[in-house]
Amino acid sequence: MAVPFKKVGYRKDPKNKNSEIVFHPRLVTMGQTMTLESIAYEMKEKSSLSYGDIKSVLTNFVEAMRTALYNGHSVNIQEFGVFSLSAHSAGVADVKDCTSKNIRTVKINFRASSSVKPNLTSTRAGEKIEFLDVQAAMDGETGGGNGGGGNGGGNSGEEENPLG
Repeated sequence: MAVPFKKVGYRKDPKNKNSEIVFHPRLVTMGQTMTLESIAYEMKEKSSLSYGDIKSVLTNFVEAMRTALYNGHSVNIQEFGVFSLSAHSAGVADVKDCTSKNIRTVKINFRASSSVKPNLTSTRAGEKIEFLDVQAAMDGETGGGNGGGGNGGGNSGEEENPLG
């Protein structure tokens, strides 16, 4: 399997309509999103546990993780990563005015452990990431399909036109 990407052009200076356009590979999501049910089914195929047992464990895990996070703990799943909460808030000049009412949003952060982080230089077969140029594959081109990473991050499959 290969991670699909598309080539996206951006202006070097987005404020200047005449600035040079540079291209970056942007990772895209193909197909449907994996759900708890589809993950449970995949796990069932590789274990002696039933689909119902795995689905129950995953559902209970999510609930327990949410409880731990909402109680102010980080959650470290070894060989996977660490989940934690962070808040965006309004700043105030006086410490007495700094209350929970200043919190605007709370989000869940995830820091992947080194065992699951993508490694572009790995030589081990199961750990090497290969890339597929979606447009070249659609055009029937060969070669150049599994080039290295790039500066274009993101994993949105949604089309956007950064050029206006």
